[in-house]
Amino acid sequence: MNSLFAALPTTVFETMSALARQHDAVNLGQGFPDDPGPLDVREKAAEAVLNGWNQYPPMMGTPELRRAVADHYRDWQRLDLDPDREVMITSGATEAIAGALLALIEPGDEVVLFQPLYDAYLPLVKRAGGVPRLVRLVPPHWRLTEEALAQAFTPRTRLVLFNNPHNPTGRVFDAGELVLLARFCTRSDAVLVSDEVWEHVIFDGLQHQSVLSLPGLRERSVKIGSAGKIFGMTGWKVGFVCAAPELMRVLSKAHQFLTFTTPPALQHAVAYGLGKEREWFLATRAGLQRSRDRLAHGLSALGFPVLPSAGTYFLNVDLAPLDPGLRDEAFCRSLVAREGVAAIPVSAFYAEQPVESVVRFCFAKTDATIDRALERLSRVEPAKQAAHSAQ
Repeated sequence: MNSLFAALPTTVFETMSALARQHDAVNLGQGFPDDPGPLDVREKAAEAVLNGWNQYPPMMGTPELRRAVADHYRDWQRLDLDPDREVMITSGATEAIAGALLALIEPGDEVVLFQPLYDAYLPLVKRAGGVPRLVRLVPPHWRLTEEALAQAFTPRTRLVLFNNPHNPTGRVFDAGELVLLARFCTRSDAVLVSDEVWEHVIFDGLQHQSVLSLPGLRERSVKIGSAGKIFGMTGWKVGFVCAAPELMRVLSKAHQFLTFTTPPALQHAVAYGLGKEREWFLATRAGLQRSRDRLAHGLSALGFPVLPSAGTYFLNVDLAPLDPGLRDEAFCRSLVAREGVAAIPVSAFYAEQPVESVVRFCFAKTDATIDRALERLSRVEPAKQAAHSAQ
């Protein structure tokens, strides 16, 4: 057995979801919507399964979808991509990330990552032979700083794995932070792999800026997107990889020996979906923002200290002002068992020096689900005391 994977513990997501089932809890832990996804996009997939091509599509993705990806990013992010040489379709963003790390890391290369981080990143970096260098982000603002980057980057830095908008913090990094990161990447001659799957799940009038648009990064960056996140259908697992031709040549070799290709019916439907009118995407954002605000206002009224969230499906609460002795994992285990609400401890997203006071809730749920969770959360004693003191 491979020692790295054999030693990995059960993920906190699996643990909390199992506890949610055991206690019949409202599950605000795992990040998926209650909604089944846009009907017209699902119908396109169904039609394609019945009447379309169900054999291997091209390894790089169907020409139809690659053109749709290039057109979509031109219209939304002002990127100029060659669909034939700079766009590849993968079986989800996680495959795209794994393929990029396998293709671009040589054993011993140092890789800069930002914690809290998506749980797949670190095992994949290590399995590819990379040596992780961790940048620690902290609440309440989770900002990139020059001091933190200077400590992580060394002459041996060869790759940077970045996530924006950022899960689990809900942070959308600003232009100054992105330029700062770009400067460190170019100075180190490092490739930047950017997980941008939440690019359409962004609020308060903000606009997503891809790393491909940053000074000096067009030829040294890999942009990764996800149809599952864009259309709220996380089970579809259709990812997009965008990179300059020289990088794409190597990325495609890794993809060839991972999944090789992606279901053609889903590619057909995603191509259709990416061409939907602009108003549909804006309305989807508005609906998620309304859900974010519903949960945020409800939590605040109950006395929970809510941290800002400008993107993703997630909202965080900092327990420290309620009780400096509260630890997020113990709180989450008690919460699901006693009150019947599942959440995720953000300490699980750290590999070292974890922040242990922050709890993540998913708001991509119906009003009824959010309200049911808030009703149960109203019984949490530290929050009740804080709400009473504020009155």
